[in-house]
Amino acid sequence: MSRKRVLVAMSGGVDSSVAALLLCRQGYEATGTTCKLFGNDDLEGSACGIGGGDPDSGIVGESTCCSSRDIEDARQVAFSLGMDYFVFNYQGLFGREVIDRFCKEYLCGRTPNPCIDCNRYVKFDALQKRRRQLDFDYVATGHYARRTYDEKTGRYLLKCGLDPKKDQSYVLFHLTQDTLEHMLFPLGELTKPEVRELAREAGFDNAGKSESQDICFVPDGDYASFIERRYGHTFGSGPIVDMHGKVLGEHRGIDRYTIGQRKGIGVAAGEPLFVFRKDAETNTLVVGTDSETRAATVRANDVNLISVASIDEPLRVTAKTHYRMKAQPGWARIEDHMLVMEFDEPQRAAAPGQALVLYDGDTVVGGGTIVSA
Repeated sequence: MSRKRVLVAMSGGVDSSVAALLLCRQGYEATGTTCKLFGNDDLEGSACGIGGGDPDSGIVGESTCCSSRDIEDARQVAFSLGMDYFVFNYQGLFGREVIDRFCKEYLCGRTPNPCIDCNRYVKFDALQKRRRQLDFDYVATGHYARRTYDEKTGRYLLKCGLDPKKDQSYVLFHLTQDTLEHMLFPLGELTKPEVRELAREAGFDNAGKSESQDICFVPDGDYASFIERRYGHTFGSGPIVDMHGKVLGEHRGIDRYTIGQRKGIGVAAGEPLFVFRKDAETNTLVVGTDSETRAATVRANDVNLISVASIDEPLRVTAKTHYRMKAQPGWARIEDHMLVMEFDEPQRAAAPGQALVLYDGDTVVGGGTIVSA
């Protein structure tokens, strides 16, 4: 029988490199690919050249991804494993579906997650289309997640990675049954130290490579300046008000703040204040105390269900409203095509634009994009 063919998404980092290594050892016919996502045209005016960086990609610093250095690192690993290797140019797609979406969401006062959009529209959707065109059986990535098949329901399941510190199931809630059928996650049962050790044993130069911590196209973290350079528009100063509408001070532009933020608001108070809402229409920043800014009910649209075909009655689950939080218990239901989560205890920092992801133990039930809390 012919070997199964797999297209391995390789970022140049240690995770995707070890994913490729494991697939080769397991007998797959693996081909490496890196997605070129942006260049100077996409990042016009970005801090190119500051602190080292790659002049070709317009990216700076060691914590970014998708630079020419990363492409070379991926190429070296692929060649060392005897794999074919290709670079696919998705700059236009990335600009439309990730960068522009990110900017527009921020200008509407929401807090988008560009990594989820990148996974959804580029690393999975586009690569799955390329898989079909090239007649491959699977696409594989270095995400810390697991895929299984439930014989009773006939559905593919997305499960948490076994390393709780690295589990990335939250950013994969959008995966469909068709996509999961043709996905492989070789690192799902490994820890990060184990992955690095495998890379060292294989002699990979990137075994000790640091991880990307920032949004790749805004490496300095200054979202407002990036949006202003790209769109020629940003928010000016405006009022900071409490939950009752009392003016407490003046903000520097609501796009410079995130929901749940505590430090750097610029208002002195008897107890810590947190950002609760950003009103783009009135350019107003609403803040409140910890208890005031918590919400028990979270609503999300753009719903995708994985472990179940539908939610016809309230379902007991745990849920996350942002990546780092511990999943909290409550009841989920579908109401007017919206996913509604009623937490047992009010939660803070449920930001419109972020993801609401439901879990049944270590299995992802599904999720959606937060609209309100």
